[in-house]
Amino acid sequence: MPPPFQAPVLLILSNPYALSQDDMTQPKNPMDLLGSLFLAPQQLFTQFAPMAEVIPAADLAQWAEVSQKLQALWLEFQAEQATASMTKLPAMLSDPGGFAGIMQGWLAALPLANPDTQKKLWEDSLALWETVLGQYGIGPQTQQAESEEPQLPRKDRRFADPKWREQPFYAVVHQTYLLLAEQVMAMAEAANPGDPAKHEQLKFAARTLIEALSPAHFPMLNPLVMERALETKGESLVKGFEHLLADLKRGQLTHVDPQAFRLGENIATTPGKVVHETPLYQLIQYSPSTESVLEVPLVIFPPWINRFYILDLSPQKSFIRWAVEQGLTVFVVSWKSADATMADLVWDDYIRAEIDAIDTIRERLTVKSVHAIGYCVAGTTLAATLAVLARRGQADKVKSATFFTAQVDFEQAGELRVFIDDQQLQALEKLSAETGYLDGRYMAATFNLLRGNDLIWNYVVNNYLLGGDYPAFDLLHWNGDVTNLPAKWHMSYLTDLYRDNKLVVPDALHADGTPIDLTRIETPAFIQAGREDHIAPAASVWQLMHHLRGPKTFLLAGSGHIAGVVNPPSAKKYQYWTNDAPVESFAEFVAGATETPGSWWPHWIDWIKGQDQATVPAKGKRVPGAKGDKVIEDAPGSYVKAR
Repeated sequence: MPPPFQAPVLLILSNPYALSQDDMTQPKNPMDLLGSLFLAPQQLFTQFAPMAEVIPAADLAQWAEVSQKLQALWLEFQAEQATASMTKLPAMLSDPGGFAGIMQGWLAALPLANPDTQKKLWEDSLALWETVLGQYGIGPQTQQAESEEPQLPRKDRRFADPKWREQPFYAVVHQTYLLLAEQVMAMAEAANPGDPAKHEQLKFAARTLIEALSPAHFPMLNPLVMERALETKGESLVKGFEHLLADLKRGQLTHVDPQAFRLGENIATTPGKVVHETPLYQLIQYSPSTESVLEVPLVIFPPWINRFYILDLSPQKSFIRWAVEQGLTVFVVSWKSADATMADLVWDDYIRAEIDAIDTIRERLTVKSVHAIGYCVAGTTLAATLAVLARRGQADKVKSATFFTAQVDFEQAGELRVFIDDQQLQALEKLSAETGYLDGRYMAATFNLLRGNDLIWNYVVNNYLLGGDYPAFDLLHWNGDVTNLPAKWHMSYLTDLYRDNKLVVPDALHADGTPIDLTRIETPAFIQAGREDHIAPAASVWQLMHHLRGPKTFLLAGSGHIAGVVNPPSAKKYQYWTNDAPVESFAEFVAGATETPGSWWPHWIDWIKGQDQATVPAKGKRVPGAKGDKVIEDAPGSYVKAR
């Protein structure tokens, strides 16, 4: 298994497949128990697995060659691993014991070793087997088939292919898995560890391990894998093994064809220039596409936990290109991925950087103020920046503030809170102690785990087990284009904001010597949230409405953290909700909201123009790199390309 997800799996797969009666009464590692619970029926039925067809004698030589190829690949990998040329993996990714040990503690609240629990699971499994086998004319519950395809009691899109129902073995295996998954999650829901945060961690741990133990992830138990291997005479296994080893070398799961996208060629192609640079960020100004532009320019602060070009993918999806076409002079901050030189950076440095970018733009274009957008963590930082400016009497530097899926109150911060406790914070400190920064592959693995079936396991099946080709999908390319984080900033962010929720306590935090009080912010604010956002839940984003003093507009977009933001009008997808009534809660907003189909971007640009409609000719320094204008390089710049 590739490092991002080996931790919750390897320790399980190394344990016995079945529990003896004596085992049930003995204290056990809960991960052992959970692994045994799921693997026992798989082991029980493996002897009945339809080995499809006996390999023809004419193909035996081919299969022998396949075996030799696999062995050669493994030996070559081991040789590389023993040399300094091997990519050094973050400790948490290369050492299963770290995360597995933490999850073991979470799972201790499950009554897996209780004899009554074991008895019920066994009885329910037997009843299920009789029901399923009866659909195939086997056993005491044989039924007259009402249709050509068996009607199985449980459905799941992971097992939607008809091959999972063509033979009783595969049907029994995946139906048993779904039954056990239901019951284990019910145990997790019913458990009472005494702390809501611990309860969420327990549910997350149970779900993560259940997802990992799907029979679809075991070649002998997956009919699609067996069929592909026979069709290709084993070459699919060779190709899949090559994919696996390549990912082990890079320390990261590959989602897309690594050669499919090139910055500045088919992604991040909006024309512009880098007009300012510091050790922390590059400031990109985009070339106008209209004869006149709004006098007040726009600066976008994207999150530094990802690359900025999520807002500039293909021309059809690009928010940046679209904003330029609406007559805005658009600037974007491209943050530098952290390296050893940035070990001492803290939140103050990012707040100073946002102020520096604002001042640079004001001076460059000779304007009083700018419109500002802050996305995710950069939106949280924008709120702190506005509070600092307000405290210093400089609030007029920002005409309006737009928050894309940004939180300031972390009481309801969603699924990421399962990773925020003292034990995990200590583990994170150890990860970055040597380098001074957190390897971006760890963050990628963390976010992928939150949607394991979608972002890990289906790719394990396609890439490794089926030996499938990689797709060319720009969004997934961006998702895997990781950035490193300064360790000191990351730890303070997790402790001060996520754990202790200090940002909403007036003057509890300081930046550059200035106390932060969000209630001093009177800047007009546009607050966007995603209805299905699991990173920054909509109810959490709503809390901005309570902490900012100035005029505020809240908009709820369809979809989640990414698609809820990157939804161009041309796509004609999703919807958004507005509510102009004076409501006090998110629930009241939703109850009285009006739904509008399609993109919310036109609604936002109308709001922007409502703040200031003055225009100026698109000339002079409104055109970056024009005559007499010194620039550094073409967009998208070099910082976004640094790895």
